[in-house]
Amino acid sequence: MNYRSIRKPKPKRSLRSILMLILLPGAVGLAGLPPVEEKPAPVFSGERAYALLLKQCEFGPRDPGSARHRACGDYLVGILRELADKVAVQPFPMTFGRPPKTVEARNIIARFRPESKRRILFCAHWDTRPWADKDPDPKNHNRPILGANDGASGVAVLLEIARLLHDNRPPLGGDIVLFDGEDAGAAGSERGWIQGSVYFARHLETGRRPEYAVLLDMIGDADLQIYQESSSLRYARPLVDRIWRTAARLGLKSFISRVKYSVLDDHLPLLEAGIPAADLIDFDYPPWHTMADTPDKCSAASLEQVGRLVIELIFGE
Repeated sequence: MNYRSIRKPKPKRSLRSILMLILLPGAVGLAGLPPVEEKPAPVFSGERAYALLLKQCEFGPRDPGSARHRACGDYLVGILRELADKVAVQPFPMTFGRPPKTVEARNIIARFRPESKRRILFCAHWDTRPWADKDPDPKNHNRPILGANDGASGVAVLLEIARLLHDNRPPLGGDIVLFDGEDAGAAGSERGWIQGSVYFARHLETGRRPEYAVLLDMIGDADLQIYQESSSLRYARPLVDRIWRTAARLGLKSFISRVKYSVLDDHLPLLEAGIPAADLIDFDYPPWHTMADTPDKCSAASLEQVGRLVIELIFGE
């Protein structure tokens, strides 16, 4: 039977039925265009991140004021300028040590989708401890540490995240900030620590305040166990809950849903500035502030767990 022989009037479609037709899988949308398909989240590579950890360690200790520190900083700026839409270097004077000395330090800020008003921030510190004051051998107490986990691990994850953001446009504006001057405080005192994040928080650009921030610090331990940090939970509970809910959904076993420690870290100045911020840190790390903080204590699998979590926060929920 030919369609033209039917004399019944064609029923009118409601706007709802038209929209449903457009949204059906395989349906053809307006002007004959196929519907937009959601792209899966990009895949994070722990192996690539581990190679970036090794690359940082090839410079040696990145203690502020040293030639090694300057060379690694130039390397990080160069990588991010290849990947980000915009990179800014934020210099600041850093005073530390006994007797005190002042050097020029620098935060490195990489922006993706800088035009977007809605922004999220991911950060880590790229400097390393200028002295191995926790080393079992007193002869090493004035030597700078290599900082494979305490410094390089968080940076490595964020450099791989930057590559993925370059290749996959994020839904929101994203900022990656590598803080300098985090690890030169005096043992047993609050003085001298987190100098880069303090400077950054005090000089937030107008219109650049992120909706939330996630700090990655010491997340490369081969025996990774990330507990909730107390200040993060107290002042940014919805963010912490979201992170651990996401980790559970992804089956990331290294995220343990209970509080174990309170840490003086780069998230605190952000919290004080009114930005919800969570510190992801495995503080149970025996080589902390010793000469034994070397790449063999870290693993690609640990970096991948954290990287997968960050990618899901950006592209998932």
